[in-house]
Amino acid sequence: MGEFVTLETADGIGTVRLNRPPMNPLSKQVQEELREVVAQASADPGVRALVVWGGEKVFAAGADINEFLAQTYQSMSVDAERLSGAFDAVARIGKPTVAAINGYALGGGCELALACDWRVVAEDAKLGQPEIKLGIIPGAGGTQRLARLVGPARAKDLVFSGRMVGAEEALRIGLADRVAPAADVYSTAVELVRPYTTGPALALRAAKLAIDGGLDMDLASGLAWETQLFAGLFATEDRVEGTTAFVEKRKPTFTGR
Repeated sequence: MGEFVTLETADGIGTVRLNRPPMNPLSKQVQEELREVVAQASADPGVRALVVWGGEKVFAAGADINEFLAQTYQSMSVDAERLSGAFDAVARIGKPTVAAINGYALGGGCELALACDWRVVAEDAKLGQPEIKLGIIPGAGGTQRLARLVGPARAKDLVFSGRMVGAEEALRIGLADRVAPAADVYSTAVELVRPYTTGPALALRAAKLAIDGGLDMDLASGLAWETQLFAGLFATEDRVEGTTAFVEKRKPTFTGR
């Protein structure tokens, strides 16, 4: 367990908890701890789904700007890859993930949320990519994942202006998937992923790989990728259990094998 990022597991749901008060800035140390914790969650078969949460006050208000002051192009060309890689680790975990967002998810905090499959947002939350106000641009997915999620025109609006959006606008444009009272954000996120804790883990992983990987391919390549993943699932015990249970008119019991 890290100093600022921890993993707790209950009933098949892992909670990646950011805890660097007061605003959970995503320093180099936080980035490395996040990468390590996500690798641990990915390797643990007892973790069937993941919630990323910054606590009741704030999700993450962005990068640690104090670390930017001494940066040069040469140093940032290395550090930017490290930051992006930490969020890629979240995006590539082969399990359902949801960001539980209280307070602010800004800059790197918003990019971390974008790396999850879904986002549950508090009614009073604020999300945005304000990097332009520092004379820079988002550097860890904010121009890429955001555009794929809400479309290029809306992404340009948010990135060019650096403005923050509230929960209702985030829901309307597809940046948020659910809005909940602040006190219920974490529990709502848990309930969103709870059904997947008893699902066919390998099929869920394949579905995520097919969708996310296919977004970077032309249609023909994406269909071929889907076909390959589909056929591979016929080597799993869960496929046998699922089809047998259907024929026998009973509920399947999946084991993740």
